[in-house]
Amino acid sequence: MKADSPPVTTSLGFGIGDKAAKLRKSADKPPGVDPPSARILVVDNDPALRRLLSIRLGAANYEVEAVDGARAALDACMRLRPNLVITDLRMGPMDGLGLLKELKSRWPELGVIILTAHGTIPEAVQATQCGAFGFLVKPVEKSELLGQVQRAIASTTVTRVEGDWRADIVSRSQLMEDRLKQAGRAAGTDSPVMLTGESGTGRELFARAIHAASARREKPFIVVTCRAPAEDVLEAELFGLDSGAFGRAAGAFQSAHGGTLLLNEIGDLPMGLQTKLINALRDDHESTGKNRARADVRLICTTSGDLKQMLNAGQFREDLYYRINVLPIEVPPLGRRREDIPLLVSHFLEQATEKSGLAKIYSPKAVELLMTADWPGNVRQLFDLVKHNVGHSRDKVMTEELVQQSLGSDSTRIPSFNDARNEFARGYLVKNLQSTSGNISKSARLAKRNRTDFHKLLLRYRVLAEDFKRNPPRST
Repeated sequence: MKADSPPVTTSLGFGIGDKAAKLRKSADKPPGVDPPSARILVVDNDPALRRLLSIRLGAANYEVEAVDGARAALDACMRLRPNLVITDLRMGPMDGLGLLKELKSRWPELGVIILTAHGTIPEAVQATQCGAFGFLVKPVEKSELLGQVQRAIASTTVTRVEGDWRADIVSRSQLMEDRLKQAGRAAGTDSPVMLTGESGTGRELFARAIHAASARREKPFIVVTCRAPAEDVLEAELFGLDSGAFGRAAGAFQSAHGGTLLLNEIGDLPMGLQTKLINALRDDHESTGKNRARADVRLICTTSGDLKQMLNAGQFREDLYYRINVLPIEVPPLGRRREDIPLLVSHFLEQATEKSGLAKIYSPKAVELLMTADWPGNVRQLFDLVKHNVGHSRDKVMTEELVQQSLGSDSTRIPSFNDARNEFARGYLVKNLQSTSGNISKSARLAKRNRTDFHKLLLRYRVLAEDFKRNPPRST
């Protein structure tokens, strides 16, 4: 390409023109006093191109991470939260267009640039119609790369309000994706939400995500746990306290005015306070006197118990049950989203080692044990175990034996037949992929299945071959 020739994007009608030339010229220079503060994810199955792009972007003072496929890219987006993704169009099993659609469904404001060869330019144009910022033609010219990256980051800045409301929920499972879609829909209303599920599953994270995605995001988010040592203490926390000459101290309902009030473990609320809560939730025209000034609050409740059973036993008010159970969302236990365990472990390892700066990893057998273990304490238990292992391990690689010691003795719980069958199938696939370092063709031959059938099994049991590929150790 001649130095004075227009960039491919201009010739295809993106309307960049002279402004683009100025941006490319400035981008080609060393970073100024205020370098761009942005994270970029590069996705390409060509290691040489990944390295080249990483070097060029790193030299321009961007934070860069490079991965070799779409699944690894989705995992990295959960962990890295990039401002921009640069992805190849032709990849397998999910191509760049499929990755683009998945990224846009999860983070609509995330900028995506497509890498394409000359022969696939029409497909790249199709990608821009699906939401890509633009595309780059291989071989990628340095000035065009940096210029387009600069423009993409400037025009598609990802904010927590618009595109990252679910940032704290680390998952790639379809089950969790379904629940997050429910949460996103709930965020668009002011109706009460009931989050059910076991302790430690992340119900409060869901509540915070709903608040972050709602129109109330700039207002307070107040949390009250209904397991209080005394009823009068909980009453004061919820509805305020008369301080005599000093007036009345505001309670959670007043403090959360305009925002969201989260009531954790609503099933533990005493019957007397259930009545007061019903009165506080009544519409203004239903209230009189002192109770007329009702706070404008969006209510979210959580419970690990069976409120319907409590209602039938006379331990929970029927009118309160139907008032707060308008939009029920079940947050699944970790045992039903085991494909998230490697991703969660990576996320927790990053958190646990952030201050010390000492990178630690689990051995493949240790990860296998973590994926097949029983987790009665759910995600919280997994986090505590990772933190404990990091603190007590003297070696960089944490072993299967260390994990087994942390887990303690095996549970004597007898699973259902379907659960046992599914666990056996998942365990078989995990061991098979472990033995072949994630090579699907070899694993299919070991299983005496053709590659297509084996891939369907992996999809059915939510097992990703990428989790078992062994990368060479990085030089230090």
